[in-house]
Amino acid sequence: MSHFAIQKSNRGPKPKRIIDETWSPNLAYAVGLLASDGCLTRAQHLIDLTSIDIEQLNNYKKCLGISTKITSKFSGIKNPAYRVQFKNVIFYHFLESVGLTPAKSRTINEVKLPNQYFFDFLRGLFDGDGCSYSYWDPRWRSSFMFYLSFTSASSLFVKWLKKKIEELSNCDGKISVNKKKDGRNPYYQLRFAKNNAKILVQKMYYSDSSIYLSRKKRIR
Repeated sequence: MSHFAIQKSNRGPKPKRIIDETWSPNLAYAVGLLASDGCLTRAQHLIDLTSIDIEQLNNYKKCLGISTKITSKFSGIKNPAYRVQFKNVIFYHFLESVGLTPAKSRTINEVKLPNQYFFDFLRGLFDGDGCSYSYWDPRWRSSFMFYLSFTSASSLFVKWLKKKIEELSNCDGKISVNKKKDGRNPYYQLRFAKNNAKILVQKMYYSDSSIYLSRKKRIR
């Protein structure tokens, strides 16, 4: 057997494309979920999404068109969590090419995607690490306060997100730095208030046919 034949036999089967990487609202939403709650493992080309919401994982599977089984991450009654894991070299490299990497929580910078799908991506990000809250401010009569925020351990990502949102919606957000009790591993919060928050909600939920986490859509 020739040296060439030996090399060829060791290459293994050609990687299989199981996910359509053509940008779409569903793909952008799934990338948003992965940018917030996802994890990539380079050694095995493993893609993991963990959530406490079964609905969110089913949404993720639907967006990617996969039938991967949802499994339990923690078996205890306290703080149950679930995950979807699969290995695919082609999709893994696609995620790397748009800006997602292993240890992304502190290293992620910008995510490269078409502007027309940005608010689908933002909706996925919101369903992952976003939150909203509102209250009546007793200091002023009929003053209803409404806030929308996104959280990340990467300052570069939060700065990019702020710039991108302002570019595409003219909404100006404020960045705050929050530190844990031990002072280590700070995290950053990008917050939008009142009318700016309402504009972003309208842009994220521009269509009733969009995929979303139902408990977070109730903010509208």
